[in-house]
Amino acid sequence: MNIDDLDSALLRLLLEEPRAGMREYARILGVARGTVQSRLARLEREGVITSLAPRLSPAGMGYPVLALVHLHLSQGMLRQVTTHLGAIAEVLEAHSIAGEGDLVCRVAARDNPHLEDVIQQLIGLPGVVRTKTEVALSERVPYRLLPLVAKAGKRLEPPRG
Repeated sequence: MNIDDLDSALLRLLLEEPRAGMREYARILGVARGTVQSRLARLEREGVITSLAPRLSPAGMGYPVLALVHLHLSQGMLRQVTTHLGAIAEVLEAHSIAGEGDLVCRVAARDNPHLEDVIQQLIGLPGVVRTKTEVALSERVPYRLLPLVAKAGKRLEPPRG
């Protein structure tokens, strides 16, 4: 999808001022409210905006330990293991990967003993052969999208020659 300057400005506002509302976005951007609504609808339809839900902090909910757990699977077990992962609340997300292992899971835990319990759950799943865990010590670059939004909104230079 091509993101133009207005889309980029609207996305920045959504990230920086999520509670402002359509009327305020339109005022700031200097466009009609209907323009803002149609742009948001298109961005949702195109899959750029995937949620308008608040971003919650696992640490704020009592789960300050963050770990990346790499799962090595038996051949042909990806779908079955993925289904089981959905039943483990502490698994925040899981991605198929190329490289070390077959899946990497972002896992939240209350403390290290709880993390160990979660890892034992993971290794006990049918199809999981072994795991490798990396515990995050501190967040150095928080999850962010503003730089990517700004880059996506810039117009590409036409090819030379």
